[in-house]
Amino acid sequence: MKKKLFQILVLLVAISLPVAGIACTNYLVTKGASTDGSTMITYAADSHVLYGELYHWPAAEHPEGAMLDVYEWDTGKYLGKIRQAPKTYNVVGNMNEFQVAIGETTFGGRPELVDTTGIIDYGSLIYITLQRSRSAREAIKVMAGLVAEYGYYSSGESFSIADKDEVWFMELIGKGVGNKGAVWVALRVPDGYVSGHANQARITTFTLENKKTSISSKHLDKIFEPAIEVVYAEDVISLAREKGWYQGKDKNFSFSDTYAPVDFGGARFCEIRVWTMFNQVVEGMDKHWEYVKGNIEHAEVFPDGTENPNKYATNRMPLWIKPEKKVSAHDLMMYMRDYLQGTELDMTKDFGAGPHGVPYRWRPLTWKVDGVTYVNERATATQQTGFSFVSQSRSWLPDAIGGIIWWGVDDANATVYMPMYSSITTVPHNFERGNGTLMDWSETSGFWIFNMVSNLSYTRYNMIQPDVEKVRNQLEADFLLRTPSIDAAALKLLQEDKSKAIAFLTDYSNDQGTRTFQAYKSLYQYLFMKYLDGNVKTKVPGQQNPAVKHPGYSETFYRKIVDETGDKLKAGSSDH
Repeated sequence: MKKKLFQILVLLVAISLPVAGIACTNYLVTKGASTDGSTMITYAADSHVLYGELYHWPAAEHPEGAMLDVYEWDTGKYLGKIRQAPKTYNVVGNMNEFQVAIGETTFGGRPELVDTTGIIDYGSLIYITLQRSRSAREAIKVMAGLVAEYGYYSSGESFSIADKDEVWFMELIGKGVGNKGAVWVALRVPDGYVSGHANQARITTFTLENKKTSISSKHLDKIFEPAIEVVYAEDVISLAREKGWYQGKDKNFSFSDTYAPVDFGGARFCEIRVWTMFNQVVEGMDKHWEYVKGNIEHAEVFPDGTENPNKYATNRMPLWIKPEKKVSAHDLMMYMRDYLQGTELDMTKDFGAGPHGVPYRWRPLTWKVDGVTYVNERATATQQTGFSFVSQSRSWLPDAIGGIIWWGVDDANATVYMPMYSSITTVPHNFERGNGTLMDWSETSGFWIFNMVSNLSYTRYNMIQPDVEKVRNQLEADFLLRTPSIDAAALKLLQEDKSKAIAFLTDYSNDQGTRTFQAYKSLYQYLFMKYLDGNVKTKVPGQQNPAVKHPGYSETFYRKIVDETGDKLKAGSSDH
């Protein structure tokens, strides 16, 4: 009973965490695990108050002594000033001109470690780092330096960091008011493997003994040595000892189990989203099904016989796995659209789906009946996504051409992942920053037109969603098909003049943004006419009036109505 009460409290704490970062999903794919040798990460920025827009910072040079104002990404709150870098790089969304991409998910962790006096929040940490880094390793060094110098304002975060050669997994949490900085661990994902995180800290133990492959923050200058694959804050373990949170040998220390122990909510609402991706690429994930449903196991010793004095969870999933089939950019787009279909928790299969099989549940995430707490599932695809992307960094192409961020707004099941090259100098007007806000309507806003389509589909999902997917899939298939020829054309221009190549890619990316906006504007108009007033209309050539069908509800739903109402709606005999 005490455990159940604790789990409920954890859920309530989780709901109160930063609004933009609390419910996000990242998948990580290394070169050897991808179909074409690219590195890829995904990111869904999920929040009920995040307006989806494509950020852009042009490359720039700054005078000596210049300062940068820092505002919290979630709220716009002013946090303070930091020194500006002499030179900053072009950033499009969450990817820069050197093919470096960064995503995140918030795990929260121990609340007493939040430093309300810090200047760097997790969102600013991402976008400032992207403007200052030419590789994933440099990004880690920049991130560590920023939080050490200016303090870390947010709660615990997991970060995906990729460049054209490597993918890294980093987890970071503050040290509390009066103790500036953060404790963190960063691991290189082994080539040929995939990983993921979704609002639950996942780094457990990490190699410390082998100094040829691991370094502490005291030796960050060595991070660029290719053999280094583990980097960690010097005090990541000692802080836990000082707080009384860890006892035992350094080699058995687990970052996640100490700073953000997994519980029912961490497994059921978070780890399950990692499981769905792993389950797509490898057999045998059924053995972790009970864990991701929230059944956490503990034991006095680990399976290898090692003592477990801190009562760490003993049935967790691996941090990364080697996929049995290689992953493409299109695969990742589809993984981001998962709603637990094919599992016992498929949200289209229970009464909460309504008469039209909607795979979404309106918040709150937990609810009570007769004093008993129940949950809504938290799948990868969700209605409150502000924007999401699949980044693709390609080492066989020059940086000006190699980086593509496949980017879209709103629910991943409705969105179109548009190709935005990371060197472009302007972004599409329909998706640029400032074209509308969450409470400021814009007729030319891509965020609003996509939400119009998706929210219409929620009313009769099993009827309308196939029409949405037809347009969505056609656009994405065409973008993917055209990419090699666009690359080739840009490469030819690059040999003549780099600026011409970038201008070409800028025009192309902007054109696809405009094309997608117009396609969804037409789609909404078509859907509204076709499904007006609860029926389904189709044009009949040569006739004024359309054909009209009245599909009603499914037999299953009608039976539920009868079970609820008894004879109240039963038709009597009539002579009419």
